[in-house]
Amino acid sequence: MVQIEHEFLLPVGLLGEDGALHREGTMRLATAADEILPLQDPRVQRNTAYLTVILLSRVVTRLDGIEPITPKTIESLFAADLAFLQDLYNRINDVDDTSERTIAVCPACGEEFAAGPERLGEPVPTRSAS
Repeated sequence: MVQIEHEFLLPVGLLGEDGALHREGTMRLATAADEILPLQDPRVQRNTAYLTVILLSRVVTRLDGIEPITPKTIESLFAADLAFLQDLYNRINDVDDTSERTIAVCPACGEEFAAGPERLGEPVPTRSAS
């Protein structure tokens, strides 16, 4: 049976307006829409790193009394907590299998890049227009 929701405990916690750290939460499995729809967001089109923020705001369903979970909520996380949630996302959605990742070399310029399943927030390799 597939586990849809996964509980977590943030390493640091989100600092709330009351001065308390909010650490306990739940993340659900991502849907196709969770990964596709944020690509249309102008913030993602201006800065692809923002995809992580929007995607996590869609799949984090609970964070210790913080409601609603929005991109602003995710922006407010400490870096250690953001990295933790990215890793959790990759693990529960089976996109972090590094055994399938290989190093590829561009035949035109010799630049090396990782090829294989993409990880949350990683830029997709593209050919330069030269």
